[in-house]
Amino acid sequence: MEINELLKKIHQLEIKSKGLTKHIFSGEYHSAFKGRGMTFSEVRNYQFGDEVRTIDWNVTARFNDPFVKVFEEERELTVMFIIDISASENFGTQTKSKKDILLETVATLAFSALSNNDKVGALLITDQVERYFPPKKGRKHVLHILRELIQMKPQHKGTNLENGFKFFNNIEKKRTICFVISDFLDDSTFVDGLKLINRRHDVIALKLEDPSEYQLPKMGFVKMKNAESGTTTWVNTNDEKVRVAYRDDYIEQRDKLLLSLDKSGISNAVLNTESDHILPLINLFRNR
Repeated sequence: MEINELLKKIHQLEIKSKGLTKHIFSGEYHSAFKGRGMTFSEVRNYQFGDEVRTIDWNVTARFNDPFVKVFEEERELTVMFIIDISASENFGTQTKSKKDILLETVATLAFSALSNNDKVGALLITDQVERYFPPKKGRKHVLHILRELIQMKPQHKGTNLENGFKFFNNIEKKRTICFVISDFLDDSTFVDGLKLINRRHDVIALKLEDPSEYQLPKMGFVKMKNAESGTTTWVNTNDEKVRVAYRDDYIEQRDKLLLSLDKSGISNAVLNTESDHILPLINLFRNR
């Protein structure tokens, strides 16, 4: 991608994401994720209805008038993105690919975190760890992550999410809000890895999908290639049984994944290239 085209794409992402952050996510983001605790802010005069246990007896005795302690939530958070950048993420048959949805989602969430004065970091993975961005504050850092996401060419094509989860769990010792963004087309036992990082972090799994992953058009015999393994197979797309089996198998695997995440207490949402991918995020935040 040429540098001018790259800068234009980043600029468009920033404008769109900041608009969504300002008009949609400002309240949802703040209320969905709790701070690390309550910290002392100030003392003020006792008012009718204040709890007796909040009275500061030392100040009350000094001024011979009741005063109470005021606490506020410590809001600063660390938001981390574990992003699957394997070959299958480039897939898409509609107006947007899964990578387009991924970029817009990361940008929107990152700028939401930025507006809340939170740190943002990212871990880019395939079947190996491709790139790690330690959490930092600031617009420049967020734009750097987005630029790398747009132009980076992974060294590997496969998917092994568990390798990334192990790396993340070893390197991020403090609690984070962790968004895992992937199509989860992975043969490894990655759900166990998700459970492991969910013990320390607040994990949200965002599944990317494209309609062609479960809807085969009638095109006769079609040679289908696995983007990650490179293997090919011929499929008769005119056969209704083949199309139904194709759809049912995908839906069964997706439902099993979502059920497993629910049982593990991991918040999740499905982002489809064919529909509005922002609405599932809003619903997820509100449900939290």
